[in-house]
Amino acid sequence: MRYALKFAYDGPRFGGYARQPGKVTVEGEILRAMKELDVIEGARENNFRSASRTDRGVSAAGNVLAVDTDFHFKALPDALNSRLDGIVFHGIALVPDDFNPRHARQRHYRYFLHAEGVPPIGKLRKAAKQFIGEHDFRLFSKKDTGKENTVLTIDSITFTKQGEFLVCDIKARRFLWELVRRLLSALISVAEGKIPPEAVEKMLAGEDALRGGIKPLAPEFLVLVDVEYDFEFKDAGAGRDYFRDRASECKALSEVMGFVAEALRRSG
Repeated sequence: MRYALKFAYDGPRFGGYARQPGKVTVEGEILRAMKELDVIEGARENNFRSASRTDRGVSAAGNVLAVDTDFHFKALPDALNSRLDGIVFHGIALVPDDFNPRHARQRHYRYFLHAEGVPPIGKLRKAAKQFIGEHDFRLFSKKDTGKENTVLTIDSITFTKQGEFLVCDIKARRFLWELVRRLLSALISVAEGKIPPEAVEKMLAGEDALRGGIKPLAPEFLVLVDVEYDFEFKDAGAGRDYFRDRASECKALSEVMGFVAEALRRSG
């Protein structure tokens, strides 16, 4: 049987998503757990496939993988969660034998920007319009093999205010390496008036109009929200308290850093 599994992970805890010798990665840890549980075996690893290989430092709420196994359907998410830390499986579905998770209907990324220091939301929304639709994003991504198709369609880019943050949601069927972080970096520069819209127009047509290219934003504030298909996942798996506890830990650390910053300000 072939299963599709939906899972979340704490990106900054790992040395990237894809397996790498000598590094603790998301995919490497999942494969380790699956081998320990006899979910997979052999060189072909039971046709294991991942939907999205996120950049180092990027977290996920809804990445997807697929694997062939006879492991009990309902028991698999909890079994994996018992062997993993910082990775939580929370959905499962039975899929056809030829299912490839890379062939998704849509992918959804979210980036958190601190509201202070970024352009007004109206200017960001106006700048975003230039990137929506079908374009050649070769100059807004990092090369992988050099053979990938860099023409794709951005379905939507939206900005909303959430407390101290501006949240940017970007949706497309597929993305390129570092595309979200470079696209958003360029979008902000356009809204700030640092990059003219004419230069972006040329770059979206494949013409290198900027020296040095576009620098990507930090990966730690990016989340792969979901990878969607034409079927639903069965809600499954415990262990979700990890992210609640991690959020509390980060809030406490923020308070500590804020106290130290204020103490230094007073002493100076």
